[in-house]
Amino acid sequence: MALSSTIYKFHINLADSNRNLYTSFALTVARHPSENAERMLARVLAMCLHREEGLEFTKGLSTPDSPDLWSHSADAQLQLWIEVGEPNPERIKKAVRRAQQVWVYSFNSKSKVWWQQEKSAFTAFDVNVRQLPWEDLHFLSEALTRNCELSITISENTMFVAAESKTREIAIEHLQDSDSHA
Repeated sequence: MALSSTIYKFHINLADSNRNLYTSFALTVARHPSENAERMLARVLAMCLHREEGLEFTKGLSTPDSPDLWSHSADAQLQLWIEVGEPNPERIKKAVRRAQQVWVYSFNSKSKVWWQQEKSAFTAFDVNVRQLPWEDLHFLSEALTRNCELSITISENTMFVAAESKTREIAIEHLQDSDSHA
């Protein structure tokens, strides 16, 4: 029998001074059985960094040809493609052909090794690549509950995240900026 996803409900207070966006919203996240808490948190943080009307989670891990998050225009054009993890360059090449903007948020403990191996291939693509520190995600993921309050403040390249009883300042490392969407 296949395991089903675990549902997490977040109430998020978001203050993004970069975009002058101050809002509160509820977010329901399905955590795939093979997904760790750090990856789920990275998806939630990516959602907050790009918060806009129409941005939504896809089926993610269970649908190999779709990103973790995406948004479409009113005429169904793929606007935004967001990958969480360390995708291979061929996957990003396909994403760049399909979407107007492509973002990658790397977060694993071996992200630096992945980036050193793939950096030269990624320079051929119009894609934004960011790295979220594994240690910070791991620390915060220990506070996650199935009904969780998050307070997130974004300023420049830093996120201040409070998850229940734990808080952390997360420095977002810019690995590559897109030529047209930086």
